[in-house]
Amino acid sequence: MGTKNIYRRLYLLLAIGIVMVACNTDPKNTAVEELALPEESADEKYPYGRLSTYGFFSGELHQLTPMEEVIPYKPASSLFTDYALKSRYIFFPKGTKATLTSNELVFPKGTILIKNFYYPIDFREPEGARRIIETRLLINEENGWVAYPYIWNDSQTEAILKVVGGEIQVSFTGYEGKDQVINYLVPNKNQCKTCHNKNESLAPIGVKVQHLNNELEFNFGKANQLKHWVELGKLEGFEGEKAHPSMINYEDKDLPLDDRAMAYLDINCSHCHSAEGPASTSGLFLTYDQKDPRKLGVNKIPVAAGNGAGTFDFDIVPGKANESILTHRMNSTEVGIAMPELGRTTVHKEGVQLIKDWINSMN
Repeated sequence: MGTKNIYRRLYLLLAIGIVMVACNTDPKNTAVEELALPEESADEKYPYGRLSTYGFFSGELHQLTPMEEVIPYKPASSLFTDYALKSRYIFFPKGTKATLTSNELVFPKGTILIKNFYYPIDFREPEGARRIIETRLLINEENGWVAYPYIWNDSQTEAILKVVGGEIQVSFTGYEGKDQVINYLVPNKNQCKTCHNKNESLAPIGVKVQHLNNELEFNFGKANQLKHWVELGKLEGFEGEKAHPSMINYEDKDLPLDDRAMAYLDINCSHCHSAEGPASTSGLFLTYDQKDPRKLGVNKIPVAAGNGAGTFDFDIVPGKANESILTHRMNSTEVGIAMPELGRTTVHKEGVQLIKDWINSMN
């Protein structure tokens, strides 16, 4: 699909208006192979029923080869989603650009964030064969951001819009060579706002200045992501790498433990646990730049944690990770205890260990 067709289709998104689909189907009854569109379904109806209709990728769809107008991006640290790997892209409508003011990115109407979730068949060969599970689109429409989940078929030839989400069994070989099975949950359209919530409006998580003010390997070499957007004419207000905050990758064990822990908490928890998030009344603020020990949970009694607190009294007990509510909830998959509440059905063992090491290092 040529450039002209991409823009024609994507401008249509805003011109037609929003088509809301009721979410009253049990996702557990969803079978991927049954996700076929009716014959009379038209490509031009919005939101498109097939991912391929948008024209984001060239060649075979499962290769995820972006068109020239579709720009790859990657946050410094990645949100944990049952060990799924991700590839991310952003599309700016022609002639538009994002603006950066007071370290806040504001995106033009029609911007689309494209996030693909996949599992390598063998995690010891991450660039080898893979199975793509879902693609989530976040589209900045006239009335704000709207999320649309697309589930891939088993043949990996297409992804179909499923606003009710779904449950998919995924098998793969882990890093240690052991076979693993995960019941992967695709959130429904309404659940997306549970995490993508800023002042009660749906908002992106990974495209913040602190996440993108770092280098990424592009097809022409390494470059700062935000600087690259400026050079493409897609961003104004970027004053250079040192003028804006920048986060690290929490997986890099050569970096300071405190910085790694804060990076982990920011990308995995702060979309709720921040002044603008739905957990603002908890008094637990887990943003990367939080310096107040009490707001981080140190010797802090939780607010209305209920069963989530277990037998423990404080969010964080310095030097005693195993007596801290924070790690207790991270280390659970039980409804009412597990944190985050959505987005995972397994425990992120490495993440839990990182936060335990951080707590145990406290005096």
